[in-house]
Amino acid sequence: MNMKRINTKIIATIGPSSNSEAKIIELIHAGATIFRINTSHEAPEEHKRRIDLIRSIAKKLNMYIPIILDLQGPKIRVGILTQPIQLNEGDIVKLKYGMTTDEPGIIPVDYKGIVENAKIGERLLFNDGRISSEIIEKKDEYLTIKIVDGGELSSRKGLNIPGSTANIPSVTERDKEFIKFAVENDIDYIALSFIRTGDDILQARQCLRDLKSDIPIIAKIEKPQAVENLGGILEVADGIMVARGDLGIELSPEKVPIVQKRIIIEANIKGKTVITATQMLESMITESIPTRAEASDVANAIIDGTDVVMLSGETAVGKHPKKTVKMMNNIAHNVETSSLYKELMYAYYLKTGKKKHSQHFAIDIIRAFNEVDISAIVAFTRTGYTARLLSKARVTVPTIALCDNVKLCRQMNLLWGIFPYYMELDMNFTEKFIKEVDELLIDKTFLKLGDNVIMTVGLPYLAMGKTNFVRLHQLGSTTTVYE
Repeated sequence: MNMKRINTKIIATIGPSSNSEAKIIELIHAGATIFRINTSHEAPEEHKRRIDLIRSIAKKLNMYIPIILDLQGPKIRVGILTQPIQLNEGDIVKLKYGMTTDEPGIIPVDYKGIVENAKIGERLLFNDGRISSEIIEKKDEYLTIKIVDGGELSSRKGLNIPGSTANIPSVTERDKEFIKFAVENDIDYIALSFIRTGDDILQARQCLRDLKSDIPIIAKIEKPQAVENLGGILEVADGIMVARGDLGIELSPEKVPIVQKRIIIEANIKGKTVITATQMLESMITESIPTRAEASDVANAIIDGTDVVMLSGETAVGKHPKKTVKMMNNIAHNVETSSLYKELMYAYYLKTGKKKHSQHFAIDIIRAFNEVDISAIVAFTRTGYTARLLSKARVTVPTIALCDNVKLCRQMNLLWGIFPYYMELDMNFTEKFIKEVDELLIDKTFLKLGDNVIMTVGLPYLAMGKTNFVRLHQLGSTTTVYE
């Protein structure tokens, strides 16, 4: 592997450019730790094939690779066009509900309520905002629009109605089918699109409960209502994604940077994993190197405190998926090894971590042994609680999480600074067990004989949601240094 070890995790979206075993292995070796499957495109059978392929590769490489299934949500799209349409400023065009239409000059739209819920004077944006229009008439089953900013429109491009309060369910019937699909295929995370309030998360969670599943839910923040209701969403979501594509359309691009920073700060205060996504290295879809602005964008998201950075079209349909992941890995490594970043992470802890007793405890683990050269923290966990706690405390050394649940190992691989490994956990902290731990750490991780590590676990041993035992241990030593 030529990737550099980093604490920030990288999501790569699978698509036609990264569809084979060889390509996926290349992405892993370049630094991808999580794979995303976008249900907006292609059939469930293809998604199933990709899931099975990723699982097979993970088993072959003895790695814990989480899969995120990204639900489409109430995304409105253009139907099937016989050929791309050139729309020019001033053109008058009609829209109609349907996937296809034989009527000349009519654009089909896949949202049944497109006419009923639209209002005269509202803006309609196509293709990620590249084409803008204004609604000038609604009559019978047709919506008439006037093109303001033109461009070429092709099949299945997105359609946004910024600021619309139309009563569109956030969890669609299609989403419910894919939630069932996620449960059947043991998916690690579900990403919920176009949510507006915490109730949308609760609705999806109830669907999971009905299927006897507790798959964690990542809330995608891409609507103004979601930004307004961020506090309530953070209370019930397991993680947050700053989905800047549609967010930039709904809010306008100039507002996104400050909103992004606010979301990251609030998510970190609440102890929730936060993903920064969309157009991070967009030019690398076609080019072999990013723009300097894109490199700065990735770096600044990491400096802001994001846990994960995500690639979408860059790895799904781009010409250089491996180079793109490697570039993102290099940017993250350069940031994380800088003295500036370490100073900022300490300042971040003082601002956010001290507000939560658990995060305060995590940072104090390191401080307690500040005169000893610590190579890693070793956390024994059955719930992931200890791993999440240490991840959000932004401790300065890597955390190796040992767990006896393979799915939890995969899920913990989304967490900043956490490197999970499967191990049968002994209910007693015996010398034999510690020796087995040492052997695993030396054999499978970057640690070596004689390294000092801090071991932490909840007592009573592996108690759910507790972390209250700390031991300083030297790998290969049969005696306890300190506990």
